[in-house]
Amino acid sequence: MDTIASLFSFITTPVSWVIVQFHSVYGKIFGPDTGWAWGLSIVSLVILIRICLIPLFVKQIKATRAMQTLQPEMKKIQERYKNDKQRQSEEMMKLYKESGTNPLSSCLPILAQSPFFFALYHVLNGIATGSTIGVINESLLASARKAHIFGAPLAAKFTDGSSKVEALGASLTDVRVVTAVMIVLMSASQFYTQRQLMTKNVDTTVKTPFMQQQKMLMYVFPVMFAVFGINFPVGVLVYWLTTNVWTMGQQMYVIRNNPTPGSKAQAAYLERLTKHVTHHGKTRRRSEKTIVKAIVAKGRDRNEFERSFINALTKSGLVAQADGTVAKGEAPAVAQTEDGVTTTGAARRQQPKRQTKAQRQSGVTKAAGDSASASSDASDSADEADTTTSLEKSDEPQDAKPAAKQAPKGGSNGRSRAQSGQRKGGPQRPKSPSKK
Repeated sequence: MDTIASLFSFITTPVSWVIVQFHSVYGKIFGPDTGWAWGLSIVSLVILIRICLIPLFVKQIKATRAMQTLQPEMKKIQERYKNDKQRQSEEMMKLYKESGTNPLSSCLPILAQSPFFFALYHVLNGIATGSTIGVINESLLASARKAHIFGAPLAAKFTDGSSKVEALGASLTDVRVVTAVMIVLMSASQFYTQRQLMTKNVDTTVKTPFMQQQKMLMYVFPVMFAVFGINFPVGVLVYWLTTNVWTMGQQMYVIRNNPTPGSKAQAAYLERLTKHVTHHGKTRRRSEKTIVKAIVAKGRDRNEFERSFINALTKSGLVAQADGTVAKGEAPAVAQTEDGVTTTGAARRQQPKRQTKAQRQSGVTKAAGDSASASSDASDSADEADTTTSLEKSDEPQDAKPAAKQAPKGGSNGRSRAQSGQRKGGPQRPKSPSKK
């Protein structure tokens, strides 16, 4: 163990130095030999490391989203070259290169934390065995061995025996209760962090094997933490619990302010953004402009949440610009439906109501009645005209030349005479010879 620690002294020495510097600050407040001074030193070490890893965390988010986007293409490549593993690997690498995605980027924060975790483990193990390591000298070693967190020494483990725990000045019950509670909290925080990612920040419109892998890890990681946690010293459990809580809070912030497109988190974010933009009439923060700019650039490729956001801006008389800003546009016309509900939008052409069968039949009957009335009126007019003509003829002198043969008048009388085969004037048509 000493050989391994000496090989990694380049990282154990800086870690021990940082812990000692924080201990000198907290020791003046809580006392140099208290668990608060040493425990808060470990917590401060975690916070410092995680602040330095924020750029890697941003890369992890981008890489994870890029991998989610590429899952359909990756699945096509796997199906196309399922019998040629070498060609499949070549096409995968070509896809990663074209999209600028690195699968290892999603593991960067964990890989970057590993050396610090390893160094802290060796520092605390040196405290437990009573050996100096890094910049921790004999006096600091004695102070650290006296420090207890809720009755459990920093260097004690769940698997330690009663003799070793008593040598550190504590009881076995206190150590096992404290370590068990910390292991449960550590596993629960890891599970909640992964579950939050799967339920809120995943595009629900795309079902890929990547989602199944993430769902499996959601249950595997907490079990791994619980199994390995029984072999971690209390100080390491403090470190790991603090980093899990930091990750959970950091992820909650990212999900709330920069959600994955198509996820439930994006729907909630765009709903809040709609209220904010319509109230103020503009986008005020840089992150808001970035989101609006990305939505405008998608055009017809927007998802349902993004289309609802654009439509809500339009109804409020606002127009999203290509640079992410929002400008005032023409307010849409206000229309009122038949049931009294007021709606906004462009004026629509009124469609005729669909009539029932009884309404259609009553309409046909009415039309037929109107037609019959019109025909009767026409017939009466024709009869009046015939009467007037006959009176005029009777007033003419007898020696007048006979008038030209007139065509039959319209109306029901004319039609009935035509149907009976009679002529209006002149000789009747002779019957057929066969009937004589």
